[in-house]
Amino acid sequence: MVILAVYRSNGPDGIAGRGQRIHLQLWDTAGQERFRSLTTAFFRDAMGFLLLFDLTSEQSFINVRNWISQLQMHAYCENPDIVLCGHKSDLVDQRVVKKEEAQELAEKYGIPYYETSASTGTNVSEAVDRLLDLIMKRMERNLGQTNFMRAGAFR
Repeated sequence: MVILAVYRSNGPDGIAGRGQRIHLQLWDTAGQERFRSLTTAFFRDAMGFLLLFDLTSEQSFINVRNWISQLQMHAYCENPDIVLCGHKSDLVDQRVVKKEEAQELAEKYGIPYYETSASTGTNVSEAVDRLLDLIMKRMERNLGQTNFMRAGAFR
């Protein structure tokens, strides 16, 4: 899915009201092995990732570590921006992954964690907004460093 969106930073260090057009591509491979070669090719051009796992599947949660290492190995930049999402949060009676386990894993990697539900829409916008915010802040920092270097600061 390709989306053209306007990003507006609402964070304390963002500039309120400044809109930037963003070309956003979302790829859903459902973690299937048959897409592995395709996904690593797209990792090279990506600046950030929403990494989802199924809260009703222990195996899906176990696979998160492997996906994170794949993202870090093949991504466009070193230490790409990643937001971890435990999805199907609406299926409370089928849940097998505890919130504390997922939060602990996210903290280990220094990434934000959200529990989401496509069915109810819970935290979906928040997770996407957080990822966009992380990416845009990285771009602003890099742009600032580039301008700083051009000014002769590193001669």
